[in-house]
Amino acid sequence: MTTESIRYYATQGLITEPGEHGALFDGLPDDVPSLCRIAQGLLLHYGWTERYGVKLTKERFDKDANLRKVSKQLRRIIELDDSPLTEERVPASRLLGCCRDFSTLLTAMLRHKGVPARARCGFATYFAPNHYEDHWVCQYWKSGDDRWVIVDAQLDSLQRGVLGTRFDTTDIPEGLFLPAGRGWRMCRAGEADPKTFGFGKWQGMWFVRGNLIRDLLSLNKIEPLAWDAWGLMPKYENQDIPFEQMPLLDSVASATQGASPDLLAVQSIYDEQEILHAPADWEDN
Repeated sequence: MTTESIRYYATQGLITEPGEHGALFDGLPDDVPSLCRIAQGLLLHYGWTERYGVKLTKERFDKDANLRKVSKQLRRIIELDDSPLTEERVPASRLLGCCRDFSTLLTAMLRHKGVPARARCGFATYFAPNHYEDHWVCQYWKSGDDRWVIVDAQLDSLQRGVLGTRFDTTDIPEGLFLPAGRGWRMCRAGEADPKTFGFGKWQGMWFVRGNLIRDLLSLNKIEPLAWDAWGLMPKYENQDIPFEQMPLLDSVASATQGASPDLLAVQSIYDEQEILHAPADWEDN
């Protein structure tokens, strides 16, 4: 890990910058398990609402789940409940989101403390047997161990109990989460069936491609929503992948497949490929 990479991921990006609400992060604990519990007390995964006794409505989903920027999420969080962030909200008063939001919020908290961190998009093996579930996690640089640590900030005690989770979700063992680039290469090599990648009815190589680009963007400190779609991110399910896109997609996979992608490589690919750039109005939310 280069000094340049450590410095880059220790500072906020366009999405994680808390802006006028940055003071809300002051005084938060330094240890990652405590920060995960705080995130879990602020956010509620919209796919798990029934487990927490909350009725999901379209109005509430549209108001909460489409907020990209952490600054706007924080504004909504204190609108729902203006208690200090360290105070756990009742489930009905938490911001609705998904794994992307848990990971991005934890990333923002760590960067606020000067800890190198980044959200990663890929696939988890611990939600269902023989399936690679669409998922986001957070990585942070643990200087004492000289390594990137993978953290699943979404899985609280209730979810761990339902899933039967037996590993430390604040230090996920190697192989349980696959960066999307690794999933892409496995499918391309015939080592895995693309139909086992995704979630619900949405699965296949087109889905792997979408997460592949989302991970590249996130490594460039541009954390898109799970359903953002432009350029090489598919707008429709089961969309065929043009043959001429394969060399670029393979190069993205090579650059992003591991736990420690080369910063220069991921930045160069993004900078040189206009098709990867977000539309001008993308950051409005």
